[in-house]
Amino acid sequence: MLSILGFLTIAVFTYLVMTKRLIAFTAIIFVPIVFALIGGFGPQLGEMMMEGVLLTSDTAVLLLFAILYFGIMMDAGLFDPVSNAILRVAKGDPVKIAMGTAVLALLVALDGDGTTTYMIICSAMLPVYRRLGMNPLILATVSIMALGIIAGSTPWGGSATRAISVLGLNANEYFIPMLPVMVGGAVATLIIAYMLGLRERKRLGVEVIQQYQNELAATVEVEQKANTWKLWFNLFLTLAIMFVLILDVVELYLLFIIGFAIALVVNYPNVELQKKVIKEHAPNAIPVVSLVLGAGIFTGILQGTKMVDHMAGDLVSFIPSAFGDYYTIIVALIGLPLSFLMSNDAFFFGALPVLAEAGAQYGIEPIDVARASVIGQTIHLIGPTSAPLWVLIELIRSDLGKLQRYTLPWILLGSVVMIIVAIATGAMAL
Repeated sequence: MLSILGFLTIAVFTYLVMTKRLIAFTAIIFVPIVFALIGGFGPQLGEMMMEGVLLTSDTAVLLLFAILYFGIMMDAGLFDPVSNAILRVAKGDPVKIAMGTAVLALLVALDGDGTTTYMIICSAMLPVYRRLGMNPLILATVSIMALGIIAGSTPWGGSATRAISVLGLNANEYFIPMLPVMVGGAVATLIIAYMLGLRERKRLGVEVIQQYQNELAATVEVEQKANTWKLWFNLFLTLAIMFVLILDVVELYLLFIIGFAIALVVNYPNVELQKKVIKEHAPNAIPVVSLVLGAGIFTGILQGTKMVDHMAGDLVSFIPSAFGDYYTIIVALIGLPLSFLMSNDAFFFGALPVLAEAGAQYGIEPIDVARASVIGQTIHLIGPTSAPLWVLIELIRSDLGKLQRYTLPWILLGSVVMIIVAIATGAMAL
């Protein structure tokens, strides 16, 4: 009975979200409450929900201040010098342009927001692609891969945030072992960008490239920012945060609270401007933070009612015992088609708790299942439920089918590389 209620909870939640009957925030709260009441758990609901919210509170705080922090960094033009340097170095060479796009995308993706990442990259690089006649799907491919690898894997990005919150994990413990995996994915993205650039260089020919070099050189002459010292300060502050993060001596959410406070005061000394900046960036953070706290209610109910335990038992019964040693690989591979078809909310809040409980039957820790589930998430970014994808399609003037056919093989290749690195480094334990 509990297993049936659990699967119905996930099925109804997934249906309501994917058909846009309800937004994820309301569905993730209402659906488990209704099925818990049907199961006779009304008197225990309050305690279950409270425990679930406490599980996700650290992640919610982290996400709030990470979004605010990187919002200030974007406004301050932290990544502008990188973009301009890429254009100067490329000099009309498709290989350098493609690799430069990848470098810029990997940096900008730290923001964690897909729409922002695509808009910044397209603003900086798309005019170059169009003038030279390069295929804009190259830009789309490396941007999507970079976003999936960086924003998808960091604790303040979409996929990892959901995985951490729904399983009640520690952000530091999850993230630090993922760093080599992210580096492996970033290297794979650069190599793919190099290969795609070589193909474009051959297609365009030497004459076209030479003709454009003089024009491209003229486009990279930009004005220096008045407050150069602030740019250096912001760079130092960001690097310092990343360094302390790697040392694992302070909780991640505390790092970003302090980092945001410092960045706000230094970049906007005027009190009224500080208030204005917070109001401008708060709309980007509040929907995601509220969703994470809502996920706490969802998780608290599914765990408190033992629905997850019963569902996991049924799921395990369908997996041959001989495959138990490869469970994390199975999760990573399952995540590819599921994340393509499902929204992030449906996959992480619906399917992941079940996969984690099933993994426990084989002695697999939830944190390993979380990392495995995140690795396969890049493919979600070319699925129909990815909202930023439609922004990218509009910017490069392409269509969904064409983009999917072009990017899918490269995304799958990058995912395989990340799985191999995760296994080799122990980030995804077998």
